[in-house]
Amino acid sequence: MSNFDVIVLGSGPGGYVTAIRASQLGFKTAIIEKESLGGVCLNWGCIPTKALLKSAQVFNYLKHAEDYGLSAENVDKDFDAVVKRSRGVAEGMSKGVQFLMKKNKIEVIKGYGTLKAGKKVSVKDADGKETEYSADHIIIATGARSRELPSLPQDGKKIIGYREAMTLKEQPKSMVVVGSGAIGIEFAYFYNAMGTEVTVVEYLPNIVPVEDEDISKQLERSLKKSGIKIKTSAEVTSVDTSGDGIKATVKTAKGEEVIEADIVLSAVGIKTNIENIGLENVGISTDRDKILVNNYYQTNIPGYYAIGDVTPGQALAHVASAEGILCVEKIADMHVEPLDYGNIPGCTYCSPEIASVGLTEKQAREKGLDIKVGKFPFSASGKAKAAGTPDGFVKVIFDAKYGEWLGCHMIGAGVTDMIAEAVVARKLETTGHEILKAVHPHPTMSEAVMEAVAAAYDEVIHL
Repeated sequence: MSNFDVIVLGSGPGGYVTAIRASQLGFKTAIIEKESLGGVCLNWGCIPTKALLKSAQVFNYLKHAEDYGLSAENVDKDFDAVVKRSRGVAEGMSKGVQFLMKKNKIEVIKGYGTLKAGKKVSVKDADGKETEYSADHIIIATGARSRELPSLPQDGKKIIGYREAMTLKEQPKSMVVVGSGAIGIEFAYFYNAMGTEVTVVEYLPNIVPVEDEDISKQLERSLKKSGIKIKTSAEVTSVDTSGDGIKATVKTAKGEEVIEADIVLSAVGIKTNIENIGLENVGISTDRDKILVNNYYQTNIPGYYAIGDVTPGQALAHVASAEGILCVEKIADMHVEPLDYGNIPGCTYCSPEIASVGLTEKQAREKGLDIKVGKFPFSASGKAKAAGTPDGFVKVIFDAKYGEWLGCHMIGAGVTDMIAEAVVARKLETTGHEILKAVHPHPTMSEAVMEAVAAAYDEVIHL
């Protein structure tokens, strides 16, 4: 039996980052992975979807070349080539993780890992051979998968999840997307841009329901403008797959209607991968599909830890990475502070993009806070107008008394790269006046942040 200081179960952006940081801190480290290094994010999520979305964006540019004084004739797409490019990007990133494992002298153990009592993990390889490993510290980072609803049993052909949506052999002529979170909206945008007729069905009153209501409403307008049909406060109660395509029965306030399409994409959230990994062998406590941990990701059983989607925090790649680093630094007796889950940025990569951090206006008012709210539209931004991307705005929320930056919400081109300013500023407890006096470069999209802050304090110049 091989002995390690740290064993990480799962190699997603939580797992492989954790393993690298552990190795950097001098721990003899191993990582166990049953599929490809990089997990869902690198292979079936964050990275390949961005490749698909970039192809959609370029296709859109070509179709609207005249808007930029250019001419592009006979513009068309090769759907298979678009998918192949996406897969190539994912494979390249996975190989990059392989390189990082070698560089950091981390032992990669291929196979399915099952936790055992006594700080041990049993790994079954592709040939069915089982090998047992031990470690002083075992970190669970097994992630999550597409959640299935009883009314939407995925068959991988007519009712699909995100993995199938990335690798369809043929582009569907029509699609129903159930769920309007980041996954649903990104695929809705991609397929619509490629020419598929898309209908989005959302159970709650607003699409992207975790976002500020102003953001949700603006995105709905933008998506409808691009031809996407949106049904909110609606529920798919059943799907008939007996014919050539599908017939989805949708219940709304007005009654029931049937939508016919080629395929249904179920994007109704995620289900954690905590079954059959041996939690019961060890006695690790769970609640509502999540592994219970303390502020430093220790479970109730000494020597066992959990990070990422399997824990109660936000199910985001950057959260998993941050949790993993914090976890091993605590193991190494470094001085660390618990993660501030109120300052986690969220991003959705449709067009226009969405990025946000902190409280929404509604949440701030529900807390009874006296607030200042500022908005600045990209239609008043010289850079946005020159780039042909005037849709959207920046919205900021400040505490009226102390100037604390309570929330920042953006919708527009490139805002997923801009949100970091607000995250860092909030981390440093920067006030609105300090943002106003920090000179922002002109012409840039980021000027809109300063202008939105100025609007909150009745000092806006360009609006």
